[in-house]
Amino acid sequence: MSRKSSFAPVVAPGTRLLILGSLPGERSLAERRYYAHPRNQFWRLVGSAIGRDLEALEYEARLEALLAAGIGLWDTVASATRTGSLDAAIREAEHNPLAELVATLPELRALAFNGATSAKIGMTALAGSHLALLPLPSSSPAYASMPFAEKRRLWAAIGEFLRPPLASRAGQPQ
Repeated sequence: MSRKSSFAPVVAPGTRLLILGSLPGERSLAERRYYAHPRNQFWRLVGSAIGRDLEALEYEARLEALLAAGIGLWDTVASATRTGSLDAAIREAEHNPLAELVATLPELRALAFNGATSAKIGMTALAGSHLALLPLPSSSPAYASMPFAEKRRLWAAIGEFLRPPLASRAGQPQ
């Protein structure tokens, strides 16, 4: 069983929301792209939350659109052994230095966790943080017990963290 590693974070100084997965699946690792599996609902869910059809874009344009919306990507697991793509098969996990990355993002307001494994690791690592911690249902095709419409409703919550804080909206029309 080989050791698998996460990708580098996709962030910018204006990142307001960081979405954290667990560890890229086999298809993503093979293509060196976040959420590469065609049945993974990530791009549809995030696109719906920001009002943009991300699936229609090439990969690099998707990342640019996320950064322009104030969204960054990374994973909670730096490396692990795993057969296949399921989080349940993750063994010997080494975690990414989440607190260190968070400290470099001055506009960051929230962390969203894509799935239960990511939430368990990330919420433990960032307990006591001043940031909002938002567990979300997994976008993985393996998590099919929740209908897409319900996932979309829950993922829509990320939009609140992309708007400027109320203090900076003072005097602006609502």
